[in-house]
Amino acid sequence: MLPEIAIIGHPNEGKSSVLSTLAEDDSVRISPYPGETTVCRAFPVTIDNRELIRFVDTPGFQNPSQVLAKLKTLEGSSEERLHKLLDYCGSKDALSEDFELLKPISRGAALIYVVNGARPARGVDRDEMEIIRLIGKPRMAVINNKGKEDRYLAQWKDELAIRFNSIRLFNAHRATYGERIGLLEALGSIDQDWQQVMSEVVETIKKDWDSRTGNTAHIISSLLSESMRLKISSQLSKKSDEEKARTELAAAYTKNISKLEKSAHGQIRAQFHHNLYDYKLPPYSVLHEEIFSEKTWQFLGLSKRQFILLGGIGGGALGVGVDVAALGHGLGLFTALGTIGGALGALGTRKRLDYESSLLGIRITGPQITIGPAGSIALLFVLINRALHFYKHMANWSHGRRDYEDPHALEDTTTANYTKDWSTSELKIAHDFFKTVDKPESDKHQISAGKLEPVLIESLTKIYSDS
Repeated sequence: MLPEIAIIGHPNEGKSSVLSTLAEDDSVRISPYPGETTVCRAFPVTIDNRELIRFVDTPGFQNPSQVLAKLKTLEGSSEERLHKLLDYCGSKDALSEDFELLKPISRGAALIYVVNGARPARGVDRDEMEIIRLIGKPRMAVINNKGKEDRYLAQWKDELAIRFNSIRLFNAHRATYGERIGLLEALGSIDQDWQQVMSEVVETIKKDWDSRTGNTAHIISSLLSESMRLKISSQLSKKSDEEKARTELAAAYTKNISKLEKSAHGQIRAQFHHNLYDYKLPPYSVLHEEIFSEKTWQFLGLSKRQFILLGGIGGGALGVGVDVAALGHGLGLFTALGTIGGALGALGTRKRLDYESSLLGIRITGPQITIGPAGSIALLFVLINRALHFYKHMANWSHGRRDYEDPHALEDTTTANYTKDWSTSELKIAHDFFKTVDKPESDKHQISAGKLEPVLIESLTKIYSDS
């Protein structure tokens, strides 16, 4: 039998936000106005074309005092009383939404009762909780603690402890994967009959998450392969056009790299079912910076330590003529324009040619100028870190969150360099990947890609484990 969880409570307490986050479904209608939900709507969680669990969004209690008064007059077992109550509510037009709320419960659904922890408990809340207690179904209370307001938490915990098997604090707008799993695991403890089924649900969700992580690592690996071997060319009509051609070709190269990255990020986003809303990145996120901007490379590029280590592994990985001091921590290479051509054009002729050759692989053969494949492994690490930043945002963005239009709500301003602590062996794996990337079908590259993806998986796993 498919497990069904009914999300119930007073209108505008956060029921729909909790459901949206648990079901990973951003199609759940969330409104600041009470009474928007008038009929039950089911939201299944489907993995590998198998419906795993079903969450049901219900109308809020509309007439709890009247419903409770009737329930107290009914006789028989809890199941018999529930069906008598359902018949009674179904016969009264004024109780149509209360009738709708009771339908999934009469089918055997377990209950999650959602309350707003930012306000005190009232008499109407006690009526609702008493209805739930008397119905006798497996039940959990969730205090939807939206903000930092906690002065009513102790009161709520006391009130709920009398009537519920389990009580959880859960911020539906900020819940991470781990917190979502924790709530689902707690559901298995509210009733012995639910223990086995919820254990299977949680285990399947965990395996699915591992699959998403593996898929993300493969997406990043593919992005790196395509970006590192990207090559574009242009014909020179005359020698005097060389400077202009360099700049235009460099701009075209950055545009193509950005296009590849955007596509990869879109694939990562799709792993986490963010389908309807164009969630915006935090306003100060490093991902708003151009890939080749100075800030990007300062925070997300290789450190001096890593350049030295990579130089020991194989100097060719750094690119011919690269100044470790210049390309290490501070760079001093790019301008705020974020355009390689403009930045390199500001350098002296000899130095510019060295940097171009080492970083972009620019070369002139007769009347043709070519950029790529990339001549420096530094770009590979920038792309890895940007992808890991994007993954962190997508993996931990709760589906019940709707404040994406408020820039003050997007507090993540981190510029963490996730690869800065990679070990020498991990750097060597990245080096081997880079050195074979121009031969995508070769056995060596397939082997090196197979070794890089587990390193990426470890970084991805650490990101959501630490969140």
